[in-house]
Amino acid sequence: MAGSYTKLLYHIVYSTKQRKPLIVPSLQENLYSYIGGIIRGEGGTLIEIGGVSDHVHLITKLRSEPSVAQIIKTFKSKSSGWVNTQSRLRKRFSWQTGYGAFTVSPSQLPKLVQYVRTQEEHHRKLSFKEEFVALLKKHGIEYDERYLWD
Repeated sequence: MAGSYTKLLYHIVYSTKQRKPLIVPSLQENLYSYIGGIIRGEGGTLIEIGGVSDHVHLITKLRSEPSVAQIIKTFKSKSSGWVNTQSRLRKRFSWQTGYGAFTVSPSQLPKLVQYVRTQEEHHRKLSFKEEFVALLKKHGIEYDERYLWD
């Protein structure tokens, strides 16, 4: 085959360092827009973004290169640097070291988009830790609780 064809959809989840509630309402919209710009700059498409004060969910379409790990590192590095130069937070903003990245079937995309859009409502019932462990289990990812949190 002369060309390569991909449709790589991901649900990416990561939190602020130590899950501190640093994504305040006055920051959220601009931060999400900035992350969307980073994704576009890397040749990807942001389908949906949402979250609460201590974490974000991204639904993205990414290219096959660079790797998912590298592109997430870029999202996190550029966005935390931007927050620290633009916002008036009292504490230094940083993301946790790790992340969750889950492949998405196109047939499940509408349901996932709705889930990401309703994060505020969702987290009235469930903590981020509970949500993240449930995602790991749903996707059959083995984990050691000692290494989940920074």
